[in-house]
Amino acid sequence: MNTLQAKLKQLDGKSYRSLKDIQGTYHAENYTLHVDYVQGDPFATPSRIRFFISSNHVDLTFDKFDNIQKETALTHFFAHECHRQILNTKNPVHGTGKSGLISIDCPGQEVLQRTAVTIDEGGIEFRLSIGLPAQGRRILGQKAATLLSSVIPTVLLNTVRNYDRDKLNQALLLAEDQAYIRKELFKRNLISFIANGSRLPRESGVSNKPLMDESVIMFQSPREYETTINLPSGKSKTGMGIKKGISLIIGGGYHGKSTLLQAMERGVYNHQLEDGREYVITDEDAVKIRSEDGRAVTKVNISPFINDLPFGKKTTSFSSEDASGSTSQSANIIEALEMDASLLLIDEDTSATNFMIRDGRMQKLVSKSKEPITPFIDRVQQLFKERGVSTVLVLGGSGDYFDVADHIIMMDEYKPFDRTKEAKFLADTIKSTREKEVSNKEAFYSAHEERKLELQKIRKLFDRKEKVEAKGLHSIRIGNSNLALHHVEQLVDSSQTQAIAHMVKRVANVANGETSLKTAIDKVYEEITRDGLDSLSPFKGKHPGDFALPRKLEVASAFNRIRY
Repeated sequence: MNTLQAKLKQLDGKSYRSLKDIQGTYHAENYTLHVDYVQGDPFATPSRIRFFISSNHVDLTFDKFDNIQKETALTHFFAHECHRQILNTKNPVHGTGKSGLISIDCPGQEVLQRTAVTIDEGGIEFRLSIGLPAQGRRILGQKAATLLSSVIPTVLLNTVRNYDRDKLNQALLLAEDQAYIRKELFKRNLISFIANGSRLPRESGVSNKPLMDESVIMFQSPREYETTINLPSGKSKTGMGIKKGISLIIGGGYHGKSTLLQAMERGVYNHQLEDGREYVITDEDAVKIRSEDGRAVTKVNISPFINDLPFGKKTTSFSSEDASGSTSQSANIIEALEMDASLLLIDEDTSATNFMIRDGRMQKLVSKSKEPITPFIDRVQQLFKERGVSTVLVLGGSGDYFDVADHIIMMDEYKPFDRTKEAKFLADTIKSTREKEVSNKEAFYSAHEERKLELQKIRKLFDRKEKVEAKGLHSIRIGNSNLALHHVEQLVDSSQTQAIAHMVKRVANVANGETSLKTAIDKVYEEITRDGLDSLSPFKGKHPGDFALPRKLEVASAFNRIRY
């Protein structure tokens, strides 16, 4: 570190590009600093450093994180703690552009495997982005020395010394409990568990933090759905267990139907302490399905839902640059099934009406021979009986679904009630005038082939430098083309999007034309399991970038939306 300080003082006042000379590794008594990348301009993408503190200087008991759930919870905790220390530490370093910036990839409410912090028996490492100081485009060497040898070490040594030990233990216990509940879902034939006392509403449509208003009604399961789980931490949690099959969430507008469904769709991820949803656990292979006007679809077999299009257009290998609401929703379901989704989550507010149902009057006026769409209501039971895929539907306007549902939950002033018996009674006494549009003998699929990757077309999108990067949560730049993911609703962190971007590049470089999409994605995840999430980074052995692990389902969603 003395060498680094001397270098920086010598560079004072020189051209900013001269800072490239400080890339390398520097040792101090308590830590090691790796300067992996130096920005070429004070306004450019920030520099990247890694800060390693050996286990001799950390009071962590390493056997506390002996599985991936605990390790993920621990690194999530310390990324948050580091961010807090950055905000609380006085930083005297300023200048032009990003000068003096210190940042870490700070997690949100969901606990994701990420690269911001890593830990092993050797110690703990923090990966930061920093702005090396300048005046204009001249180096502020003394301030750079202060930043690297004083301010940043203070932040990170305080992070590992002053953290709340009790909260960390609680976070590790919670991770164990959450993993246990996920196993119990399978054992108990459940698709989701929502604990009593959960705080489901969020601050706003753009904030995933819990709404802390005193008027919030905490979740309370209907007696008929209550199940109790005794957890490894010694706690006992009682809540609503939704069984496999077809479940409806009904009720009037603004009574909490969509709030419950949104909590369930985010329940595929573990949540941090005091989130309010930390004990909302959903089958990890659940997918939110919606219509998506205008999305690109490539060679998807949507024939279970759409057939006999005008002009003889085939739907066993359907492609469109501008899919309609019904064709996009059909494609979204089939693509989810290709990735072994086990649960579909659907809200009528974001669905194509003609995809969901045709009522009896419309059937009489427009005969089946003139209607290419087989509505979802006539396929939903087949999905469960033939493929074991459950469905949860939020509905407010179609009682015909009472006929096909196994469980019917009504939200009334944000409180759930079991209304299965009443709904079934109404279905028996008030007969629907619609006719089922699928024969009982007609299978969901007559044949199924895995789609092959359009590798040549994907590769053509890359420029000479093969540059690919996330542009926020819902966009990826591939060469000069833009991949839009705005309707991939279970993508929750821009660092997941960054990981997806590099997965697309990895598959494009190593897969062959005979590889199916699922096989290619499975192979990437095998490599990550073996080599770690860092392995996605183009900077081998250096700062791995800001990655968080997405689910395979969201990776497939990205590939499926590429426009060739």
